[in-house]
Amino acid sequence: AFGTACAEAIEAKILEVGPENVAAFIGEPVQGAGGVIIPPANYWPQVEAICRKYGVLLICDEVIAGFGRTGNMWGHETVGVKPDIIAMAKGLSSGYLPISAVAVSADIIKVMKTGGDFVHGYTYSGHPVSAAVALRNIEIMEREGLVERTRSETGPYLAKALATLNDHPLVGEARSIGLLGAVEIVADKASGARFGGKEGTAGPMVRDLCIANGLMVRGIRDSIVMCPPLVITTEQIDDMVAIIRKALDEAEPKLRAL
Repeated sequence: AFGTACAEAIEAKILEVGPENVAAFIGEPVQGAGGVIIPPANYWPQVEAICRKYGVLLICDEVIAGFGRTGNMWGHETVGVKPDIIAMAKGLSSGYLPISAVAVSADIIKVMKTGGDFVHGYTYSGHPVSAAVALRNIEIMEREGLVERTRSETGPYLAKALATLNDHPLVGEARSIGLLGAVEIVADKASGARFGGKEGTAGPMVRDLCIANGLMVRGIRDSIVMCPPLVITTEQIDDMVAIIRKALDEAEPKLRAL
């Protein structure tokens, strides 16, 4: 019901401003830096259907979700849609060198070829060193089966490992998709209330305690999020979750004292 309500809100906004005034809808298959927000399974297919209904282009931001992160090469494969435009970046080279790219559908290419030049050149576009690193990076990912391993082994293992944190008094929800996870921190598990109305305190506090205990995570408002490397082992996932639990234990008296 929530996925449908969110999709219907998009359709209502399109109708409010007029479909002829809407060029495209853009979103991450799974919201990353916003807190690892995993959409209901029916959300994206409904969004795609709405875009097709009104002639709105569908753009997927694959900067985080792409290149194996969700258990498929592309996040849009995981959520079951076919975008018209894909934005991609660091996953291309696993962050070893800066590179980004935009992929567009054949239908868009046809239109672009009908008139004039498509001016898109920049000084460092298509730098050969970055491009070579990206190609080799993808070659290694394919050779070592990292995407398939994320889908069948480490992704499901991370989900089960994070789920063990749900019994902690500070954990409102532990969630993941592929090797992208989050732990949401609450003052009260039943109501989901935050600590003293101070939204944004808990995440950074638990993050700092994780770092002090040897684990690098990111604190976003009242959550910590993680994006472990695709080569992580199940033993390392166990270590990661153990450190998170320890950090939660250390944070609880400090948070209760706020």
